[in-house]
Amino acid sequence: MGSWYWWMILGMAVVTYIPRAIPLTFLEGRELPEPVQNVLRNIPYAVLGALIFPAIFFIQENIWFGVIGAFAAFGIAFTGANVMIVVLGSIAVLAVFSVFI
Repeated sequence: MGSWYWWMILGMAVVTYIPRAIPLTFLEGRELPEPVQNVLRNIPYAVLGALIFPAIFFIQENIWFGVIGAFAAFGIAFTGANVMIVVLGSIAVLAVFSVFI
């Protein structure tokens, strides 16, 4: 590997480190307002929805797998479960559904 690769890896490390370090440095010991906390708490669910929803339309074999998986994921997320529980729950629902089809 040439030195170009090492400089690129170092640059990517700096670019990803700075946006994480700045809030930790300036917001240490401070409490964020409740509306900001609510928005930040819902970001993982929004990202999960943005990743799942377009994939539903591109399922080749059986579109019902996508529809049922999405309804399961949205239903579990609506209860306020953790993002990992949402993902694993929708996978479990699809595993059970695939046995019956």
